[in-house]
Amino acid sequence: MDLDLRKLRYFAAVAEHRHFGRAAEQLYIAQPVLSRQIKSLEQELGCTLLVRTTRSVELTPAGKQLYVEAQQILPSIGAAVRRVHDVDQGVQRLAVAFSPGLPVAEAIRAFTSRHADVEIDVVPARWWEQDQPLRDGRAQVGYLRRPFDESGLRVIPIGHDPRVACMPVAHPLAGRQKLTTADLDGERMLDVPNRRTSSLEEKFELVASGHGIALIPLSVARSYSRPDLVNIPVTDVPELETCLAVAADRRERLLRDFLEIATATLRHGLSGQRARRGPDS
Repeated sequence: MDLDLRKLRYFAAVAEHRHFGRAAEQLYIAQPVLSRQIKSLEQELGCTLLVRTTRSVELTPAGKQLYVEAQQILPSIGAAVRRVHDVDQGVQRLAVAFSPGLPVAEAIRAFTSRHADVEIDVVPARWWEQDQPLRDGRAQVGYLRRPFDESGLRVIPIGHDPRVACMPVAHPLAGRQKLTTADLDGERMLDVPNRRTSSLEEKFELVASGHGIALIPLSVARSYSRPDLVNIPVTDVPELETCLAVAADRRERLLRDFLEIATATLRHGLSGQRARRGPDS
């Protein structure tokens, strides 16, 4: 059978929101139309994808699997269409993926100053599949944190990202200047590398509501600063390595230029950041 991409897009919106009304608003269609399209998709696939209740929508096992597939298929198709249009219109484009908290603006500015005719896109990389934009065609280069799946990629180390303990301001440890892992013994740690539905925002809400402490990269803590949380350096946990990553078989001139410029810019920025923080920070 041929999979109807429009129906798949509708399904992905419902799966994301877990609500037909909000999904219909996002898609700018009427809710009854959306319901009929999802029902038609289920009939075509021969399986139930969603369980509807009066208050919410839950995914069946088949629905969860289709949502995983849709999150790869739809961005890949969108990127392919954009590349076709770019070729037709003679547009040069470079798309840069980045993990949460990692700043790439300075590198992009430096690159744009030399290549003003190149269109630049930035693509957020979700923390549980940082390499995915490089594999589905949405991005040519990624600014990522190890660990991630490095198979088929060329990886250029750039620097390191320390980790801090994120906790509520009312926590007994919140007044400390620094911590060790021993200080965190007995604390509930919100380390969720396998929870694919978790976002950083959800993790911060759990921390703020007293459900535990999270070890997060310092760059993430700075990017998502909020008054009800504090972030304290943990001195004896390994720093996370930051790096640039590209597909191993990609050697385009623009990509080589970006890697050269970004490597120098990002390393310089990291050195300046360490100098401002001081040797003991």
